[in-house]
Amino acid sequence: MSILEVKGLKKIYSTRFGGNKVAALKNVNFTVEQGEYVAIMGESGSGKTTLLNILAALDKPTNGNVILDGKDFSKIKDSATAAFRRDNLGFVFQDFNLLDTFTLEDNIYLPLVLAGKSYKEMNERLTPIAQRLGIANLLKKYPYEVSGGQKQRAAVARAIITNPKIILADEPTGALDSKATDELLRLFDEINRLGQTILMVTHSTKAASVANRVLFIKDGEIFHQLYRGDCTNEMLYQKISDTLTMIATGGDRI
Repeated sequence: MSILEVKGLKKIYSTRFGGNKVAALKNVNFTVEQGEYVAIMGESGSGKTTLLNILAALDKPTNGNVILDGKDFSKIKDSATAAFRRDNLGFVFQDFNLLDTFTLEDNIYLPLVLAGKSYKEMNERLTPIAQRLGIANLLKKYPYEVSGGQKQRAAVARAIITNPKIILADEPTGALDSKATDELLRLFDEINRLGQTILMVTHSTKAASVANRVLFIKDGEIFHQLYRGDCTNEMLYQKISDTLTMIATGGDRI
């Protein structure tokens, strides 16, 4: 069953004085199934950041529809957008987006506080998540007291504590060293196996190679896609590398 449907998505930006128009997205169509793990890749300027912003309800398309679990983003009033985003989407960012004046625990609780949840419910939700992510003994520490990998695990906890319909990850391994990257990708694989839908934008071939499907964007359109099938991570890594080379050298769609 599709949890996310993107139909005929277009985004056109006008220059400052309206003389020129730039098509960031031209005609993007794809679906994401419930429990799927999808990576989106593309060169700088390909449109993937614009696409992520629209999927995150941070920007509106010029044309087309984004439907999450039957709810069309375009039908949501501006005044209700923040609540919709908080209740349905989980976010993991490259720079963690943790507040240094809050403990890790308070950072993780923040979306639930904004949703008006009780401390008892927040604590009941956090305890198993913190244990699963290996941060139970770090919750009273502040972001500046822990490593990048530990910050990102706290960010993952914050993303999943609301039980979101989909997690949107923006270059989640970009600020991590190789060891922390491996840990984060293992965590993503684990929470995906538990049924969490993940959509990740990344430049990292390694990060994309753990997904079930990889979408490639070029010039504002879906250019190609790869399915894992029976591929190991190493085999998918090679296929992704070959596709990126083909895109960079101007090859045709496969």
